[in-house]
Amino acid sequence: MSNVSGKAYAMNVVTPMRPARTWINRFLFMMTRALPDKLAGLIGLRFIHFARWVIIRRDQWPDFSVPGNPQHRDPLHNDYMLFCSNFNGTWDQYIDAFSDALPDGLDLLWYSSTKYPHSIPISPFKSYIRANQVDTDYYYNATPGGAQRDIKSGLRVRRAILALAEVHGSHDPADFAVAWRNALVSLQNELGATGEAPVASNDTAASDANRLPWVDKAWPGAKRELATAAAAAAAPPAAPPAGEGAA
Repeated sequence: MSNVSGKAYAMNVVTPMRPARTWINRFLFMMTRALPDKLAGLIGLRFIHFARWVIIRRDQWPDFSVPGNPQHRDPLHNDYMLFCSNFNGTWDQYIDAFSDALPDGLDLLWYSSTKYPHSIPISPFKSYIRANQVDTDYYYNATPGGAQRDIKSGLRVRRAILALAEVHGSHDPADFAVAWRNALVSLQNELGATGEAPVASNDTAASDANRLPWVDKAWPGAKRELATAAAAAAAPPAAPPAGEGAA
């Protein structure tokens, strides 16, 4: 089990709702679509990859029966709200930012959930989320070393490089050098280093440690190559041979 993949965290929360109140949440979902400003605070939280709320009625859960092995559905008395989200950072950072940026929106979206305590004050809200969270059994992340901002920065750098490639053949060396320097200056804020996030929680550190043996087995020698590259990058530049230098 791991809710963490590199810089990203996967959250799944399942909360019960009384069937007599489910229609209220469906109506509130329609309102949030018609009045998106109610969720404007969510859009501003750029460390969030996505967040989704889904209503699952008690008769919509899958039936795993197969021929010769019937599995009767358990009788459920509640409908359920499924909340899924991926984000960068720690669990506490996410809940704190969510509660600060979107208190009214959260109260609307979880309005019909049983014993929902409201998003403010924060302590009961954290206890509610923790009690109803379902851990992620398998979490795949295509770019574990890159946060959402890293990916967007990489795309901007790629577009700039492609633009330089287009003008390379039509510019003389002096003009292309000017274009190159201008592009480099404009991309300074996009050239941050990717990699594992700082250890902000013991859970993250333990997850990374448990993943290392599998990484070593899947990519033999990768750790040694990374260490060699890091040492080379950190080494001071070599001094020019004697007799050479600026005039």
